[in-house]
Amino acid sequence: MTRVLVLQGPNLNLLGTREPDIYGRESLDEIHAGISRRAAELGLQVAFFQSNHEGALIDRLHERDFDVAIVNAGGLTHTSVALRDALLGVQRRFIEVHLSDPSTRETFRHVNYLADIALASIVGQGARGYHLALERIAAGFEAGSDASAAPAFEHDDA
Repeated sequence: MTRVLVLQGPNLNLLGTREPDIYGRESLDEIHAGISRRAAELGLQVAFFQSNHEGALIDRLHERDFDVAIVNAGGLTHTSVALRDALLGVQRRFIEVHLSDPSTRETFRHVNYLADIALASIVGQGARGYHLALERIAAGFEAGSDASAAPAFEHDDA
């Protein structure tokens, strides 16, 4: 069974109350419950980790106990070379997800240290973006496949 790590960055623990006009009204726990249900339907094993601390996110990646990740790095997307290096260093594929579309927001959010190394970037789809990522993972990985091999899908900005 393909093991998926959903890695959530800073301030995502505030979902549901933080700028709901941008990020929606669902809490992170509600989003994770929906991800769990969809992962089970697709035959994927899912684990969650959220932290407001860059080092904790990097340490979690270093555990390498997953085949592929879904990463919403939050504001670290625009600032963290260290997170980028960790994602490359652990040699695991990942899909980047953002609830909003950073390219339509403040100029500083147009910098993205992760998009060019991600299998795909799914932006502006709200919580549905995580489900789209799971579906791409299910389509690209089969149980027992070599997680280090390139999956059968391309980078895009869905």
